[in-house]
Amino acid sequence: MIARSSILASHHEIQPVVKGRANISFIGSRSFLLEAPGEFDLPAQRFIWALSQTVSAWVDVAEVIPGMTNLLTIFKETPADPDAVIGRLLEAWDNAASLDLSGKTVEIPVHYGGEYATDLAALCDFSGLSDREVVRIHHEATYRVFALGSAPGFGYLHGLDGRIYMPRKTVPSIKMEKGCVTIGGMQTGVAMLTGPNGWNSIGYADLKMFDPTSATPALLAPGDTVRFVPARVEL
Repeated sequence: MIARSSILASHHEIQPVVKGRANISFIGSRSFLLEAPGEFDLPAQRFIWALSQTVSAWVDVAEVIPGMTNLLTIFKETPADPDAVIGRLLEAWDNAASLDLSGKTVEIPVHYGGEYATDLAALCDFSGLSDREVVRIHHEATYRVFALGSAPGFGYLHGLDGRIYMPRKTVPSIKMEKGCVTIGGMQTGVAMLTGPNGWNSIGYADLKMFDPTSATPALLAPGDTVRFVPARVEL
């Protein structure tokens, strides 16, 4: 079952905090990737959300794609003066006020353990925790959607408890099933496609996360809050 608030997403400015200088790199001739300095955290992402709104309004910009503490800006034409573009982006970053996105809350029912939890034992070995402790820590946390990407509807979530950190696999699983609930580094998520996957599966969510026929195809959106709810635990 999904519990979602009926309140539409709203934007709230919050008090600014000190932020360092961003790094900008070229991605092709028309695209510039701005990466926030510091940690993978919510304060950095709030600046990215704010910057995304600012840059989206520029008349020479074709598209902006917010990522995890980074922003890809694609211009309509190849800039004649790339250094001037870098200067504009850095100035916009320096002037960006921290902005929070208050989205809906999504509850994702999870079958923890069982046939799809192919990496739970390895995570237990790595963390030194029991399988029940891993499951409890995972579902008791509250997560925020930082960005969508990688696959249609896939949400990059922040909020994983460091006790169940698990590095991504050096050799990906050849065929991980769509719907597997996974951990990769300090992130968790739900696999959107069946196929190769380097994250670690601890369960399964039988929930439609992406519907191309819907007016809003992706269930998740940046700013949403996610809770994983144990529907079944098989350990």
